Amino acid sequence: MVCCVRCSKGCKICCVSAILLVILLVVVVVVLFFTVFKPKDPDITLQSVKLEGFKLELPTFKLNLSLGVVVTVENPNHGSFTYQNSTAHLYHRGTLVAQAPLHEDTIPARHDHNITTSLSVFADISELKDLSTDYSRGVINLTSTVTLFGKVKVLNLLKMKATSYSTCYLSLFIPHQSIDSMCNSEIKL
Repeated sequence: MVCCVRCSKGCKICCVSAILLVILLVVVVVVLFFTVFKPKDPDITLQSVKLEGFKLELPTFKLNLSLGVVVTVENPNHGSFTYQNSTAHLYHRGTLVAQAPLHEDTIPARHDHNITTSLSVFADISELKDLSTDYSRGVINLTSTVTLFGKVKVLNLLKMKATSYSTCYLSLFIPHQSIDSMCNSEIKL
């Protein structure tokens, strides 16, 4: 500003124009960040669950359940999400019954991405309250949780740490050997 005091009229106009241009650029970037580039929660859809094995040993009350799982993650954001190795946890009424590995991967910006994993449940029914009641009713309700730590990369320019939290509610229908699911997820920067 000091240089503008001693400058000619043309120099002053140039300085004011440059300042207005910088202010306009900052306003545009802020508006884009809070509208177009505002982080949106991913949509998670359980595409297929293949019941690979189901066995209930009645004298010992041991449950052996094997599932092949394919989950589709729809990333509506303008940034890709690269996450570290993690583990999905499966619970029956608050008791951990299984874990599934999730290997490091990248979910591209504005694309769908399939994640495949296998889940093996080995549980002692005597330790799981109400499992035998659920089994006799024909439906076992389970909850799956996943926390993914990683980085979001927006337009290959801006990198930010992010964490994705997902919870899925699963209903295993014993007579039909099928599964229904509903998932909720959110991402925090």
